[in-house]
Amino acid sequence: MALSLIDYPSRLKLAQVPTPLEFLPRATERWGRGKRLWIKRDDLTGSVLTGNKIRKLEFIAAHAVDHELATLVTCGGVQSNHCRATALVASRLGLGCHLVLRADQEEAALTGNFLLDQIAGATFEILPAARWGRELKTTYQRLEAEFKRDGRPALMIPTGGSDSLGVWGYIAASEELKADLDAHDIERAAVALATGSAGTQTGLTAGVALFDVPASVTGYAVCDDAEWFNRRVMSDWQASVDRWAQLPDITIAPRTRDHSVGPGYGRADPSVYALITDLTRLEGIVLDPVYTGKAFKGLVEDIAGGFYDDWDDIVFVHTGGVFGLFSHSGHFTEAVRTRAEPVD
Repeated sequence: MALSLIDYPSRLKLAQVPTPLEFLPRATERWGRGKRLWIKRDDLTGSVLTGNKIRKLEFIAAHAVDHELATLVTCGGVQSNHCRATALVASRLGLGCHLVLRADQEEAALTGNFLLDQIAGATFEILPAARWGRELKTTYQRLEAEFKRDGRPALMIPTGGSDSLGVWGYIAASEELKADLDAHDIERAAVALATGSAGTQTGLTAGVALFDVPASVTGYAVCDDAEWFNRRVMSDWQASVDRWAQLPDITIAPRTRDHSVGPGYGRADPSVYALITDLTRLEGIVLDPVYTGKAFKGLVEDIAGGFYDDWDDIVFVHTGGVFGLFSHSGHFTEAVRTRAEPVD
């Protein structure tokens, strides 16, 4: 890759990048309606240390090491991909890790990401979902004081690693995406991705503008609504510009779709499980029901509805999340049964 035009902050080499940009021939035939469908395989940034979160953690963990912080503290749902990635990064770097997880008791089964958190040695505490909003801030304040007192000062990382430090992960990925488009002779592309804490969406939205990538970015909300995400992207971008002198104060225009949120965060309707099953059988690529499955469903619906009529090439960013499948295994029974025959 050519020398970057931006002076990046300190960064650790943790992700397996660049990730492939792959054409989806059978998915194109099934859902493309004259457009070519591509997938950016950020599910291949590692094996268990995989997905979009690791790109952010390259910068987050470097900051912790540079400032001699001994512990990484972060938060999220009990099946959080970000928490799992943070726990594994901490193990790799010899740091401590503590997780504040949101779950009701019946959701805290020892499977998927939650199992990997504990194998990686992370300590954790669980806040019931009903108390999460009002108690997370004070919990973070308590933990920061405790780890400092114990001589293991902590970096307090927000949900999803989505802040003015984590944003660098997908600013850097935008440079990579530009090289992908050039390599595949794609003149312009519509880029679609799942958005849950807005960090990946912020980085890509800003990055395509910073590097003059011939692309538009659309986030598909997995919770909340489009207005919330658009405000959050703008807010996080302004915080990044205020913090980093090397970032130009450019205006960005986030775009979010919220019609495929379904019954709420961490929950999906049967059509999502069916679509995941269909794509797996068409292309051998597995999505998850919390993030990428919902986003891909929204994308397919928008292609059918004419939202992408002005685009010939559509790139879906696969942000990972396969371990989240396992806590949803019971929901796939009907999808697998009704799709007993391979899809055409």
